[in-house]
Amino acid sequence: MRPRSFLLGMAAATVMVMMIAGTMGRAGEKTPPGARKGPNSSREVPLTAHGPASAPLTVVIAGMVHGHVDGFLAGAMKRTDIQIVGVAETDRALFDAYAKKYGLDAKLYYASLEQALAMTHPEAVLAYTNTFDHRKVVETCAKYHLMRGSRPKAVMMEKPLAVSAEDAHAIAEVAAKARMPVVVNYFTTWQPSRHAAYDVVHNGELGEVRKVVAHDGHKGPKEIGVGPEFLAWLRDPKLNGGGALYDFGCYGADFMTWLMNGDKPLTVTAVTQQNKPEIYPKVDDEATIVLTYPKAQAILQASWDWPFGRSDVEVYGQTGTVFTRGRDEIEVRRAGDTEAKKVTASPLIEPQNDPIAYLRAVVLDGSKVDGPGSLEINVVVAEILDAARESAKTGRTVKMDGAQK
Repeated sequence: MRPRSFLLGMAAATVMVMMIAGTMGRAGEKTPPGARKGPNSSREVPLTAHGPASAPLTVVIAGMVHGHVDGFLAGAMKRTDIQIVGVAETDRALFDAYAKKYGLDAKLYYASLEQALAMTHPEAVLAYTNTFDHRKVVETCAKYHLMRGSRPKAVMMEKPLAVSAEDAHAIAEVAAKARMPVVVNYFTTWQPSRHAAYDVVHNGELGEVRKVVAHDGHKGPKEIGVGPEFLAWLRDPKLNGGGALYDFGCYGADFMTWLMNGDKPLTVTAVTQQNKPEIYPKVDDEATIVLTYPKAQAILQASWDWPFGRSDVEVYGQTGTVFTRGRDEIEVRRAGDTEAKKVTASPLIEPQNDPIAYLRAVVLDGSKVDGPGSLEINVVVAEILDAARESAKTGRTVKMDGAQK
């Protein structure tokens, strides 16, 4: 889930597709903060917001209980480069409500994903289920991918990847066997400021990273008025993995893992609280996760108790700092500066600045998914969250298997 301020601001654009994260320009050149190559850097004419004059990308929506499907439909129904050929949702009334709001044809409805895939053969599947069902969605799609001539060609789901490390590894294994890309969406991927901060670090402007502090969350899902079908599973530890720990801890874990080139932390320590047990009796609403690396730490503050929605990161290097300031700006302080300087992040380059165009590039052009939305990064994120849940439960620090020392 994301802060309400971002939900309102990005509803029309939120198709929830991840972007490739290239960090360098031509050999030897430093990339300006926030600048990004597209997934097909050889493309002479970048995809426009509505794509080239070609057939639309066909997609099936798997589930509608995740409230972010609203934002996807708001944008997708106005476009010509994507076509919804089916919606798999067990709750017919929920489908009917969205169908009325966005003018969806009743013929798009299927009671199961298996039916939808068998009848429509889509090029991609967009999962808006609860997090627990992500594994089932990928396994089902992989089965049909192998049976039906490589369709669907990709699966995209909302963050986080899975409710457990076990499920994350199972997803990665079945996707690899089917050679079917899986992408995990974080709305922060669309923020030029995140990429600008990443570039400042990887261009060597701050020295080695020593500390990262991430703040993510809002007042709480009920408090910001999410739908009842969304709230029901967010408050369920089985379906959501936890409360704020999973809902918002994943953002900081994803950014830190990306920043650290996919390296696992040495240790994970977490503390969770229930400040509002009358609203969230089965899950936490406040979480702090501390990750340690050989020469760095990350402090991830995930909360359903912030007085306002927020999502920002602070990176402290050996010789300077970079903080994200909203979607489009960063503050940088380098060695010798008396104060931080605000910098506007460079716009993301097409098709990375447009989620539907990016999905088309992955599915139709075979572009490799890399960076914060990749399985490689998000399997580590799942391991971090799993360890954090265990740490909070036992009151002990958890050592990570396979971490580089």
